[in-house]
Order: sequence, then C-alpha cells, then structure tokens
Amino acid sequence: MRHFRLICIMVLLTAVLPLYASHAEADTGEVDIEQMLFGHIGDSYGWHLTQWNGRHISIPLPCIIRSSTGWHVFMSSRIEHGEQYEGLFLAEEGRYEDKIVELLPDGSIVRPFDISITKNVASLMFSALLLIVIVLGTAKWYRRHDASYDGAPGGFAGLMEMMVMMVNDDLIKPSVGEHCYRKYAPYLLTAFFFIFLSNLLGIVPFFPGGANVTGNIAVTMVLALCTFVAVNVFGNKHYWKEILWPDVPLFLKFPIPIMQIIEIFGVISKPFSLMVRLFANIMAGHAMILGLVAVIFVTARLGAVISGSMTLITVVFGVFMDCLELLVAFIQAYVFTMLSAVFIGLSRQEEEKQQTKNI
Repeated sequence: MRHFRLICIMVLLTAVLPLYASHAEADTGEVDIEQMLFGHIGDSYGWHLTQWNGRHISIPLPCIIRSSTGWHVFMSSRIEHGEQYEGLFLAEEGRYEDKIVELLPDGSIVRPFDISITKNVASLMFSALLLIVIVLGTAKWYRRHDASYDGAPGGFAGLMEMMVMMVNDDLIKPSVGEHCYRKYAPYLLTAFFFIFLSNLLGIVPFFPGGANVTGNIAVTMVLALCTFVAVNVFGNKHYWKEILWPDVPLFLKFPIPIMQIIEIFGVISKPFSLMVRLFANIMAGHAMILGLVAVIFVTARLGAVISGSMTLITVVFGVFMDCLELLVAFIQAYVFTMLSAVFIGLSRQEEEKQQTKNI
C-alpha cells in the first residue's frame, strides 16, 4: 500500500510538472528557465493556468488604477499581448517591467497609483476565505455537540482540535505566560493557521494554488508588523523601562545612551528577522523545486536516454522536495508563531512574575 501511494504521487507529479513550464515556452519550443522561475516567484495581473495548443490560458484579474485621467477599472485581459487600454499598458522591460504604466501626452512613461487585485492578492483573499470556512466548519461541530457527553470530535474537526490544542497549550501558553496568553492566543493562532495554509497552497502547482504568498516580502512584512504592534503597543511599563532605562551602570546609559540605542535596535531587528526568515525560506523552497523541474525541460533535447533518465531522477527528487516542503510549511508557521509568542512574552515578563508570586 505504501509503494502504491508513492507511485501515485510520482505519477501525479509527472502529470503536473508541465504546468510549471507551459507559460515559459517560447515560439521556438525552448523553455525560458528564467521566466519560469521568476514567473512563479513573482506577482502578476492574471492567474496563469496552463498552455494549450500554443495558447496561454489564464484567469484575468481586476485592475484598479488611478492615472492622470482619473480612476480606471478593467480586467487584466485588456492589456495582454502589448495592448493598451485608456493609455495604460504592461511594461515589458525597464524599471517598471511587468507593471502597469501610463503613457503621457509628452511621451514619458510613469507608474500610476495601482491597487489592482494581483495573483498574490487574490491568493491572500482565497486563503483568508478558506481559513474562515475551516474555522467556522470546526466550530459548527461544537455548536451541535457537547464535548463533555459526546466525547472528542473525529474527522477533520478532531484534526483541527488537535492542532489548536498543540499550538495553544504547547507553544503559546508557555511562551507568553500562563496568566497573559489568552489575550494574544487569537492573533497567534490566526497567524499560525494562515501561514501554514498559505504555505500549503503555495506548493500546489495548479489553481487555486501555486501563488508565492508567504514568499512575498510584502506579506511577511505585514505579518511581522502585527507582531511588532502586539509586542510594543501592549508591552507593560517594565518592558519599556528595560529599553529606555535598563539596569546597567550609569555610564552606559547617560550621558551617551549606548544601551538605549542597542535596545531600540533590538526592538526593530526582532520583527525584521521574522519578516526575512519566513520570506527567504519559502521563496528558496519554491526556487529549488522549480529548479529541479527545469532540468526536465533543459535535457529534453539531449536525446531519449539522457532526457528519460534525468526525468526519472528529477521526479524522484521532486517527490522528496515536495515532502520536504510540506515539513517546511509546518515548521515555518510554527517558528513564526513561536518567536512571536516569545517576543510577546518578554514584553509581559515582569507582570507574569508578579501574578505568579501573588498566587
């Protein structure tokens, strides 16, 4: 049974591998590896699905632009293949490559105000909606059953309960503090499941997966800023005292605020490390898988023996990398949540110690 599952995975992977490279095939039949790699890692105004008989099949997404002539709302299909729409078009090279730009009457090209629903934005919305459905679906079981009499839930609701209890009891509670964790548990649980779900969808090579959401530094920056606010806005007076007037010899903090500068640098570097760690690990994982897939198409013209053997090797390594990416998807969500909980716990440390002493 185990071998049968492995064979099924390999067959499925072999079937979906061309989806990665279909959009990068030029008219000559050669595959543009650079376009294949950066086309997946980067963002786009349409959601590319596949290529059929030389024709690119994609889902157009809404473009919302404010140019010098006012607001423009249109579908991305209007600016495909170098076409212009109301003075707007997609730049093919230069500073604004693959971005919507405006052609002014004097011939200059500028970047208008752009709040379009791109592929990553659409994937963010889909991930958020899917997470809401999962959470409400799990909550539905508890509305219909009494766990005290009916016992623990089974199936998907039981899986969700197990994961929530694991993150809440084994990670959030000991890291933040037993007396303070309830206040931050909703945010930390939401961050964990959102990152984990986005990571899993990013591994899926076909719609509605395949978007590089958590491998986009803008997304990880917002997540890190949420932790930054939770730590510094809701930190107690002892936390800020250790930053602005730490318990060190006076000459280290006055008249030259050496320790204050170091502590403030630490306040900034913590969310920065959260942002870069998640972004770099997810983007690197996607790039490695795509690099392995590219080997198949690079060796396709080298003969049946070389191409067939390299395809087999690539599929085997691809299965291994996909399994590894499943593990990385969980680990990165776990690490982000754990570090966020630790940083929040440090901002409430003295309060937690005081409440423990009172008990």
